[in-house]
Order: sequence, then C-alpha cells, then structure tokens
Amino acid sequence: MNFRSNTRPQAIALVNARLIDPAAQTETRGGVLVRDGNIVEIGPMVTSAAAQAGERVIDCGGDVVCPGLIDMRVFIGEPGAEFRETFATASAAAAAGGVTTMVSTPDTTPPVDDPAVVDFILRRARDNSRVRVLPSAALTKGLRGEELAEIGLLQEAGAVAFTDGAHSVRSSKVMRRLLTYARDYGALVMHVPQDADLAASGVMNEGEFASRLGLGGVPAEAEVIMLDRDLRLVALTRGRYHAALVSTALSLESIARAKAAGLPVTCGISINHLTLNENDIGDYRTFLKLSPPLRQEDERQKLVEGLASGIIDVIVSDHNPQDVEAKRLPFAEAENGAIGLETMLSAGLRLVNAGQISLPKLLAAMTTRPAEILGLPQGRLAVGAPADLIRFDPDEPYVVDPAKLHSRSKNTPFDEARMEGRVKLTMVAGRIVHE
Repeated sequence: MNFRSNTRPQAIALVNARLIDPAAQTETRGGVLVRDGNIVEIGPMVTSAAAQAGERVIDCGGDVVCPGLIDMRVFIGEPGAEFRETFATASAAAAAGGVTTMVSTPDTTPPVDDPAVVDFILRRARDNSRVRVLPSAALTKGLRGEELAEIGLLQEAGAVAFTDGAHSVRSSKVMRRLLTYARDYGALVMHVPQDADLAASGVMNEGEFASRLGLGGVPAEAEVIMLDRDLRLVALTRGRYHAALVSTALSLESIARAKAAGLPVTCGISINHLTLNENDIGDYRTFLKLSPPLRQEDERQKLVEGLASGIIDVIVSDHNPQDVEAKRLPFAEAENGAIGLETMLSAGLRLVNAGQISLPKLLAAMTTRPAEILGLPQGRLAVGAPADLIRFDPDEPYVVDPAKLHSRSKNTPFDEARMEGRVKLTMVAGRIVHE
C-alpha cells in the first residue's frame, strides 16, 4: 500500500479528539478536517454535525490526534541487506508506530555516496513505502572517512542530510573540510561522535556492571572527546552540525555550552537511552547490545532532564534490524542494534507517565523539532500543513509480541514488555496508511 497515488484522497474529518500541537505546546478539544492532502480546518468547529457530503467522519473518542512522527535515524536494508529490512516492511512498521517520515541511513550496500543510489532509494520508496522516506547520504566515499562525498550533487539528487551512519570520521582535517563544504551548500552534517580507539575493545558501558559480566567497556569519554573536537570545528567553520546520538551527561554539558555560544548545533538521542539502562542487559541479552551502549541509571536520568530542558532536540528510534544469526551469539560477538519504529512512541510515553516530561514536549522532539532541523513542512498541526497525522490512545495497554511486529527482523529490546499507547490511525498526505 503506497500513500502516493494519482487518485484524489477522500476528505476526512477526525472529530472528538484531544488535539496536541507540539509547536505551540498546547492541548485542546476538537477535530481536524483534511482535504486534498492538507489540513484545512482545526478546532471545536470540526464536528460530526458539521461534516459535508462525501467526507468520511472518524470519531476519535477522546484519543490524541497530533502530527505524525519524524524519525531521523532509520536503517533500511535496501539496497544490499533486504534480509534485514525492506522499504515495505520498514514502512509497515513505521505506519503501525505512528512514524510518517523516515530518514534512511546511508550504510547500505552499496553505500549512499553516489547520486544514482539516492535516486534508487527515492524510486523504491515511491513504489514500496507506505510513509515518506528521505535519504541521508554519506559524508565520505565508501563511509571510509577519507575522501569527501559529492555533497552538492547528492543534495541535488534529494539527500536531506549527510552522515557516515554508525561510522565516525576520525580525521579532524576531513571533518573540517566536510563542515566547510556543508556550510557552503547549506547542508546538515549528522555525525555519531565516538573515538574508535577508545571504544574499540568495548561492548557495553564501562563500569562495575561490565566488570561483573566480564565484558569490555566503552567509557563516556569515547563519546565526548570526539564531540568536543567536532564542536571546536563547528566554531571554526560555522557549518550546521547535528550530533546524531548522544548518551552521556558529559555530552549534554558540551552541547549546552555550544548552544549558549550561538553555534549551529543540535543533537539527538535514541529512545533506548532515554528509557533503558545497562542493568536491562541482565543475563547477556544481546537485543540490548547497542552503539553507543546503554549507560547507568543516573546517566539515563540526566539524559531525560536534558530532553525536558531542551538541550536534547530530537528523539530517534535508531531502528537497526539484525537477523537471528547476528544476535544469537555470545554478547561480545553479537551485532549492535535494535528495532524501534513500532515502539518508539509507547516507550516515550513511559517518561510522560512517570511525570518526567509533558506529552506535548515529548511529541515536539519527535515531530516539530526534527521538521525544523530538516527544513520540512511536516510535523505541524496547523491549517495548510501536510496532513501527516496520527491518532493514538496514550493509555491503552498492550504487551510487545515480536511475532506481531511488522519489521522483518525481531530484535526488539522491549520483547514481552508491558507498554501503553496504541496507534489506531496513521495518515500520510491525507491518506490512511494504517488503521
């Protein structure tokens, strides 16, 4: 089922809803009228009684209606790793989880370092995806961190941002040139800061728990040393920089200083690092082997505070499907990564239910803020905005059953977890893609 169609979408009125506008941080009661793929009316005047002939009326029964989620970090297997995920399976998972826009990572086979591969992704997504897919392209050729990719040509082909996926650029000289070129093209550099030498022998967070498990640790300094280097280079070049994944309080301190200095810097965090800690690894649970690794509980609490204060801009799923053979190995040998498209919203609601953040604030980090950073018209509950909308009941309980997830891989860190927040409807450009 593809949301892009030559047929005109049916006019739809979502009525009797709890409307959340993440941009204005407001909650109101009313409805949303959608026509020709856009929002045309919002508020208490949108009711069943006011519906016109030909409009489909959906009574939301007090459920939340808000902009669809924008996930800035999703691995999709095409091309080259279709056994892990495809556009069809990833977009089905996204639609079920309320994600209406995915930014795909470039670490495919071949990598997205050529305009032809960007074009391939856009065409495959057009034909096979239920939701919007926006490709990010490689910073360096072959993701090797040595030779700059053709940023201008890749951007012209449709790349919305530039990253080397899970790879960090070791060379300061190369990173300086990247930031300079990106500045000249108005492009966004999304980098995962990690000192590969410090992190090389580690498979989980460095500390007492790793020692008890007999596993090598990754210190927080491996992240912040690379981040501090990047921020120095941003000050030198004034290139737009997004720290794709932060996981430590030390990193938040650096980001806060950079923002206070007026640097063009933003950062993201995975939902896993906001809602899980190293103790969840338990008895070598490889589905929780992630990069960066899960940290201690006190670090997680500081990350949640960083989200609430606005230091952290964006929440991502960091959706990284791995097949059974890559995960059913000794912990040190298993691949990093977990799927997250379908559970990102529900996991985030744990923070709301714990009173650590408001629902509008949580949703802003998944909708409005990513849209602002990427320069997208989506992510807004406003008249004239694209009708990328979701309806969900934040209180409906369910148990995560991997067998029922839409992703081709089943490596969820929330296996059999009790969650709340069932997505009942997902709409992209005025078309219902999940109900």
